[in-house]
Amino acid sequence: KEWVAKEAYIISPNGEKICDFKENNLHLLGYSTSFEGNLSLDALKEHLYTLPEQPEAIPYITSYYKDRWGFCLCQNQYDRLDEGNYYVKIEAKHFDGVLNYAELVLPGITQEEIFLSTYICHPSLANNELSGPIVTMSLIKYFKKYKKLEKTIRFIFIPETIGSIAYINKNLGKLKKDVIGGYHLTCIGDNRSHGCKLSKYGNSLVDKSLLEAYKLLKIKFKRYSYLNPGSDERQFSSPGINLPMASIFRTKYLEYPEYHTSLDDFKIVSVQGLKGGYKVSRKAIEILQKKIIPKSLVSC
Repeated sequence: KEWVAKEAYIISPNGEKICDFKENNLHLLGYSTSFEGNLSLDALKEHLYTLPEQPEAIPYITSYYKDRWGFCLCQNQYDRLDEGNYYVKIEAKHFDGVLNYAELVLPGITQEEIFLSTYICHPSLANNELSGPIVTMSLIKYFKKYKKLEKTIRFIFIPETIGSIAYINKNLGKLKKDVIGGYHLTCIGDNRSHGCKLSKYGNSLVDKSLLEAYKLLKIKFKRYSYLNPGSDERQFSSPGINLPMASIFRTKYLEYPEYHTSLDDFKIVSVQGLKGGYKVSRKAIEILQKKIIPKSLVSC
Protein backbone atom coordinates (compact mmCIF):
# COMPACT_ATOMS: atom_id res chain seq x y z
CA LYS A 1 0.00 0.00 0.00
CA GLU A 2 1.00 3.60 -0.46
CA TRP A 3 2.10 5.35 2.74
CA VAL A 4 1.76 9.01 3.68
CA ALA A 5 2.92 10.46 6.99
CA LYS A 6 1.54 13.83 8.02
CA GLU A 7 3.20 14.36 11.39
CA ALA A 8 4.98 12.43 14.11
CA TYR A 9 6.64 13.48 17.35
CA ILE A 10 7.14 12.68 21.02
CA ILE A 11 6.52 15.05 23.95
CA SER A 12 8.90 14.33 26.84
CA PRO A 13 7.92 14.60 30.53
CA ASN A 14 9.36 18.15 30.65
CA GLY A 15 7.27 19.23 27.65
CA GLU A 16 10.03 19.14 25.05
CA LYS A 17 9.10 17.96 21.54
CA ILE A 18 11.59 15.36 20.34
CA CYS A 19 11.93 13.02 17.32
CA ASP A 20 9.94 15.50 15.26
CA PHE A 21 9.26 14.14 11.76
CA LYS A 22 9.08 17.69 10.42
CA GLU A 23 12.64 18.42 11.58
CA ASN A 24 14.14 15.21 10.23
CA ASN A 25 12.00 12.61 8.46
CA LEU A 26 14.46 9.86 9.42
CA HIS A 27 13.08 10.16 12.97
CA LEU A 28 9.94 8.27 11.93
CA LEU A 29 10.20 4.56 11.24
CA GLY A 30 9.55 4.22 7.54
CA TYR A 31 6.04 2.89 6.81
CA SER A 32 5.08 3.32 10.47
CA THR A 33 1.46 2.83 11.44
CA SER A 34 -0.43 5.57 13.27
CA PHE A 35 -0.40 5.81 17.04
CA GLU A 36 -1.46 8.28 19.72
CA GLY A 37 -1.18 7.85 23.45
CA ASN A 38 0.81 8.19 26.66
CA LEU A 39 3.55 5.73 27.55
CA SER A 40 6.09 5.15 30.27
CA LEU A 41 9.73 5.37 29.26
CA ASP A 42 10.11 1.59 29.41
CA ALA A 43 7.10 1.07 27.15
CA LEU A 44 8.30 3.76 24.74
CA LYS A 45 11.76 2.20 24.46
CA GLU A 46 10.23 -0.87 22.81
CA HIS A 47 9.49 1.40 19.83
CA LEU A 48 12.78 3.30 19.67
CA TYR A 49 15.70 2.45 17.36
CA THR A 50 19.30 3.63 17.66
CA LEU A 51 22.84 2.75 16.56
CA PRO A 52 24.89 2.35 19.77
CA GLU A 53 28.11 2.01 17.75
CA GLN A 54 27.40 5.39 16.05
CA PRO A 55 25.99 7.51 18.90
CA GLU A 56 25.57 10.70 16.79
CA ALA A 57 23.70 9.03 13.93
CA ILE A 58 19.95 8.65 13.38
CA PRO A 59 19.40 5.26 11.73
CA TYR A 60 17.27 4.86 8.60
CA ILE A 61 14.92 1.94 9.30
CA THR A 62 11.78 0.79 7.50
CA SER A 63 9.00 -1.69 8.21
CA TYR A 64 7.43 -2.49 4.85
CA TYR A 65 6.35 -6.02 5.72
CA LYS A 66 5.32 -5.75 9.37
CA ASP A 67 2.72 -3.44 10.92
CA ARG A 68 4.43 -1.50 13.70
CA TRP A 69 5.12 2.05 14.78
CA GLY A 70 8.35 3.55 15.96
CA PHE A 71 10.92 6.33 16.03
CA CYS A 72 14.62 6.51 15.23
CA LEU A 73 17.03 8.71 17.15
CA CYS A 74 20.71 8.97 17.93
CA GLN A 75 22.04 6.97 20.87
CA ASN A 76 23.20 10.11 22.68
CA GLN A 77 19.64 11.48 22.70
CA TYR A 78 18.29 8.10 23.75
CA ASP A 79 20.67 8.02 26.73
CA ARG A 80 19.40 11.41 27.92
CA LEU A 81 15.72 10.38 28.09
CA ASP A 82 14.23 10.95 31.55
CA GLU A 83 11.89 8.68 33.44
CA GLY A 84 8.24 9.66 33.24
CA ASN A 85 5.27 9.69 30.89
CA TYR A 86 5.70 10.46 27.19
CA TYR A 87 3.01 11.59 24.78
CA VAL A 88 3.37 10.03 21.34
CA LYS A 89 1.59 11.06 18.17
CA ILE A 90 1.99 9.54 14.71
CA GLU A 91 -0.49 10.52 12.02
CA ALA A 92 0.05 8.31 8.99
CA LYS A 93 -2.07 6.31 6.61
CA HIS A 94 -1.76 3.31 4.29
CA PHE A 95 -4.06 3.10 1.29
CA ASP A 96 -4.50 1.66 -2.20
CA GLY A 97 -2.57 4.26 -4.13
CA VAL A 98 0.02 4.25 -6.91
CA LEU A 99 3.70 3.50 -7.38
CA ASN A 100 5.35 6.36 -9.24
CA TYR A 101 8.38 5.90 -11.45
CA ALA A 102 9.90 7.85 -14.32
CA GLU A 103 11.66 6.84 -17.50
CA LEU A 104 13.33 8.65 -20.36
CA VAL A 105 14.32 7.13 -23.70
CA LEU A 106 16.99 8.44 -26.05
CA PRO A 107 16.27 6.72 -29.40
CA GLY A 108 19.12 5.16 -31.30
CA ILE A 109 19.55 3.94 -34.86
CA THR A 110 18.60 0.44 -33.71
CA GLN A 111 16.05 -0.83 -31.20
CA GLU A 112 18.81 -2.48 -29.20
CA GLU A 113 18.60 -0.90 -25.77
CA ILE A 114 21.15 -0.07 -23.12
CA PHE A 115 19.22 0.02 -19.84
CA LEU A 116 20.15 2.35 -16.96
CA SER A 117 18.37 2.21 -13.60
CA THR A 118 18.66 4.15 -10.37
CA TYR A 119 16.37 4.42 -7.36
CA ILE A 120 14.36 7.18 -5.67
CA CYS A 121 13.27 5.84 -2.31
CA HIS A 122 15.72 6.68 0.51
CA PRO A 123 14.70 9.96 2.17
CA SER A 124 17.41 12.40 3.29
CA LEU A 125 20.34 10.19 2.26
CA ALA A 126 22.96 11.68 -0.06
CA ASN A 127 25.19 8.86 -1.30
CA ASN A 128 22.66 6.05 -0.94
CA GLU A 129 20.02 8.08 -2.75
CA LEU A 130 20.72 11.36 -4.51
CA SER A 131 24.06 10.37 -6.02
CA GLY A 132 22.45 7.85 -8.39
CA PRO A 133 19.85 10.25 -9.82
CA ILE A 134 22.43 13.08 -10.02
CA VAL A 135 24.85 10.97 -12.08
CA THR A 136 21.98 9.58 -14.16
CA MET A 137 20.70 13.08 -15.00
CA SER A 138 24.24 14.06 -15.99
CA LEU A 139 24.40 11.05 -18.32
CA ILE A 140 21.06 12.03 -19.86
CA LYS A 141 22.31 15.57 -20.44
CA TYR A 142 25.48 14.23 -22.09
CA PHE A 143 23.92 11.60 -24.36
CA LYS A 144 21.09 13.91 -25.45
CA LYS A 145 23.75 15.88 -27.34
CA TYR A 146 24.55 12.91 -29.59
CA LYS A 147 23.18 13.44 -33.09
CA LYS A 148 23.20 9.70 -33.75
CA LEU A 149 23.19 7.05 -31.05
CA GLU A 150 23.90 3.58 -32.35
CA LYS A 151 21.79 1.98 -29.63
CA THR A 152 18.77 3.29 -27.77
CA ILE A 153 19.39 4.25 -24.14
CA ARG A 154 16.60 3.90 -21.59
CA PHE A 155 16.87 5.52 -18.16
CA ILE A 156 14.50 4.64 -15.33
CA PHE A 157 14.05 6.11 -11.85
CA ILE A 158 12.26 3.67 -9.53
CA PRO A 159 11.80 2.77 -5.87
CA GLU A 160 14.32 0.05 -5.08
CA THR A 161 13.18 -3.61 -5.23
CA ILE A 162 9.40 -3.08 -5.30
CA GLY A 163 9.81 -0.54 -8.09
CA SER A 164 11.97 -2.80 -10.24
CA ILE A 165 9.60 -5.74 -9.68
CA ALA A 166 6.64 -3.57 -10.72
CA TYR A 167 8.56 -2.28 -13.75
CA ILE A 168 9.45 -5.81 -14.84
CA ASN A 169 5.84 -6.90 -14.42
CA LYS A 170 4.64 -4.13 -16.75
CA ASN A 171 7.46 -4.30 -19.31
CA LEU A 172 8.84 -7.85 -19.33
CA GLY A 173 8.18 -8.51 -23.03
CA LYS A 174 9.95 -5.36 -24.20
CA LEU A 175 12.83 -5.85 -21.77
CA LYS A 176 13.54 -9.36 -23.03
CA LYS A 177 13.09 -8.32 -26.67
CA ASP A 178 15.21 -5.15 -26.84
CA VAL A 179 17.54 -4.81 -23.85
CA ILE A 180 21.09 -6.00 -24.53
CA GLY A 181 22.11 -5.20 -20.95
CA GLY A 182 22.63 -2.30 -18.66
CA TYR A 183 23.91 -0.75 -15.47
CA HIS A 184 22.40 0.01 -12.09
CA LEU A 185 23.81 3.17 -10.48
CA THR A 186 23.87 3.54 -6.69
CA CYS A 187 26.12 4.98 -3.96
CA ILE A 188 28.13 6.66 -6.69
CA GLY A 189 28.99 10.03 -5.12
CA ASP A 190 31.74 9.56 -2.52
CA ASN A 191 35.43 9.87 -3.37
CA ARG A 192 36.85 7.01 -1.31
CA SER A 193 37.02 4.18 -3.82
CA HIS A 194 35.52 2.70 -7.01
CA GLY A 195 33.62 -0.57 -7.20
CA CYS A 196 31.29 -2.68 -9.30
CA LYS A 197 29.30 -5.88 -9.46
CA LEU A 198 29.38 -7.56 -12.83
CA SER A 199 26.34 -9.35 -14.21
CA LYS A 200 25.33 -12.83 -13.12
CA TYR A 201 27.82 -14.69 -15.32
CA GLY A 202 30.40 -11.90 -15.55
CA ASN A 203 31.08 -12.36 -19.26
CA SER A 204 28.51 -10.20 -21.05
CA LEU A 205 29.26 -7.20 -23.26
CA VAL A 206 28.03 -5.05 -20.38
CA ASP A 207 30.77 -6.48 -18.17
CA LYS A 208 33.47 -6.24 -20.82
CA SER A 209 32.56 -2.62 -21.57
CA LEU A 210 32.70 -1.66 -17.89
CA LEU A 211 36.06 -3.36 -17.31
CA GLU A 212 37.41 -1.69 -20.43
CA ALA A 213 36.22 1.67 -19.12
CA TYR A 214 38.12 1.25 -15.84
CA LYS A 215 41.22 0.26 -17.79
CA LEU A 216 41.06 3.19 -20.22
CA LEU A 217 40.47 5.65 -17.38
CA LYS A 218 43.29 4.04 -15.36
CA ILE A 219 41.03 3.63 -12.35
CA LYS A 220 41.66 1.07 -9.64
CA PHE A 221 38.45 -0.62 -8.52
CA LYS A 222 37.13 -3.42 -6.37
CA ARG A 223 35.06 -6.11 -8.06
CA TYR A 224 32.36 -7.80 -5.99
CA SER A 225 30.79 -11.19 -6.54
CA TYR A 226 27.30 -11.22 -8.00
CA LEU A 227 26.34 -13.29 -4.93
CA ASN A 228 27.31 -10.41 -2.64
CA PRO A 229 24.22 -8.63 -1.20
CA GLY A 230 22.89 -6.54 -4.03
CA SER A 231 20.46 -3.95 -5.29
CA ASP A 232 18.16 -3.83 -8.33
CA GLU A 233 20.55 -5.76 -10.57
CA ARG A 234 19.20 -8.79 -8.66
CA GLN A 235 15.66 -8.26 -9.91
CA PHE A 236 16.64 -7.60 -13.51
CA SER A 237 18.92 -10.66 -13.50
CA SER A 238 16.57 -12.99 -11.62
CA PRO A 239 15.46 -16.36 -13.08
CA GLY A 240 13.04 -15.86 -15.95
CA ILE A 241 14.29 -12.30 -16.55
CA ASN A 242 18.04 -12.85 -16.99
CA LEU A 243 19.03 -9.43 -18.28
CA PRO A 244 22.80 -8.87 -18.11
CA MET A 245 22.87 -6.07 -15.53
CA ALA A 246 25.98 -4.82 -13.77
CA SER A 247 26.08 -2.35 -10.90
CA ILE A 248 28.41 0.67 -10.74
CA PHE A 249 29.20 2.46 -7.48
CA ARG A 250 31.98 4.22 -5.61
CA THR A 251 32.16 2.75 -2.08
CA LYS A 252 29.70 -0.15 -2.03
CA TYR A 253 26.50 0.08 0.00
CA LEU A 254 26.78 -1.66 3.38
CA GLU A 255 30.53 -0.95 3.39
CA TYR A 256 30.79 2.70 4.38
CA PRO A 257 30.04 3.69 7.99
CA GLU A 258 27.45 6.36 7.17
CA TYR A 259 25.28 3.93 5.17
CA HIS A 260 21.57 4.10 6.11
CA THR A 261 22.11 6.84 8.68
CA SER A 262 21.68 10.59 8.97
CA LEU A 263 25.46 10.86 8.50
CA ASP A 264 25.03 9.96 4.82
CA ASP A 265 25.09 13.61 3.79
CA PHE A 266 27.07 15.99 1.59
CA LYS A 267 30.09 15.71 3.84
CA ILE A 268 30.78 12.37 2.14
CA VAL A 269 29.32 13.12 -1.31
CA SER A 270 31.44 15.53 -3.32
CA VAL A 271 31.53 17.01 -6.81
CA GLN A 272 34.79 15.14 -7.36
CA GLY A 273 33.21 11.89 -6.21
CA LEU A 274 30.17 12.33 -8.44
CA LYS A 275 32.38 13.18 -11.43
CA GLY A 276 34.37 10.00 -10.87
CA GLY A 277 31.25 7.84 -10.94
CA TYR A 278 29.94 9.74 -13.94
CA LYS A 279 33.13 9.28 -15.97
CA VAL A 280 33.14 5.51 -15.46
CA SER A 281 29.45 5.17 -16.32
CA ARG A 282 29.71 7.40 -19.39
CA LYS A 283 32.77 5.60 -20.72
CA ALA A 284 31.15 2.17 -20.22
CA ILE A 285 28.05 3.29 -22.14
CA GLU A 286 30.13 4.80 -24.94
CA ILE A 287 32.07 1.57 -25.31
CA LEU A 288 28.89 -0.52 -25.22
CA GLN A 289 27.38 1.72 -27.90
CA LYS A 290 30.05 0.50 -30.33
CA LYS A 291 29.82 -3.20 -29.49
CA ILE A 292 28.41 -5.46 -32.19
CA ILE A 293 25.60 -7.65 -30.85
CA PRO A 294 25.62 -11.11 -32.47
CA LYS A 295 22.28 -12.33 -33.81
CA SER A 296 21.29 -15.94 -34.23
CA LEU A 297 20.10 -16.87 -37.73
CA VAL A 298 18.55 -20.08 -36.43
CA SER A 299 15.16 -20.03 -34.76
CA CYS A 300 14.76 -22.31 -31.76
